[in-house]
Amino acid sequence: MKKNALPPRPFSFKKSNLMKILAVGLLFSLGACSDDEDGFETQPHDQNKMMGIMHDMMDDMEMMQMNGDPDVVFAQMMIMHHQGAIDMANEELSSGDDAAIKAIATKVKTDQQKEIQELQAFISSYQPDQATSNMFNMELMESMEKSGRQSDLQVLTGDTDQDFAQLMIVHHQSAIENARAVQEHGTSTMIKEMAHRMINAQMAEIEELQEWLLANKEY
Repeated sequence: MKKNALPPRPFSFKKSNLMKILAVGLLFSLGACSDDEDGFETQPHDQNKMMGIMHDMMDDMEMMQMNGDPDVVFAQMMIMHHQGAIDMANEELSSGDDAAIKAIATKVKTDQQKEIQELQAFISSYQPDQATSNMFNMELMESMEKSGRQSDLQVLTGDTDQDFAQLMIVHHQSAIENARAVQEHGTSTMIKEMAHRMINAQMAEIEELQEWLLANKEY
């Protein structure tokens, strides 16, 4: 008596075979990308001039002694922070190509030079009325650490306009956080008013830089 034939097995890949096929496909895909001379290229952070300026600024701020009145500590830190923005703006004006980004860099440089003078005048004339605030100092340090991580996560290309726009957004976000902290913990009316102006001006510049990046991104 003839045995019943087994039904045909459905076509299937073994997991190992499927993984081999996917791996080969990925290699072809990567090869195609690497051969594209017009593709998106990145630059290591330790070779990037804008990133070098950011790191120098962060190093200076980390060495600062934060053991005074919150308004004075804020003023001292923001002088260093503003100088970093000015140095970045100078690099953009020296090496950048885009007229819109150069205009933003010029405004950043002008505004922050003026504010440095105001902050220096404040430090020389203000009579501190508070002891050191550990809570305020902690907020500033957390902001610095966050800014450092965020800047180190940016994809940089060596294109001065692109790199300035990306890193100045991170820079401004840090300044806004510091300004909000001193609004909460400080007592000086002058510093609170300066902080308010900083927040408004730098939020507007962040929006300009974001819009430019969306219109000019290379990816």
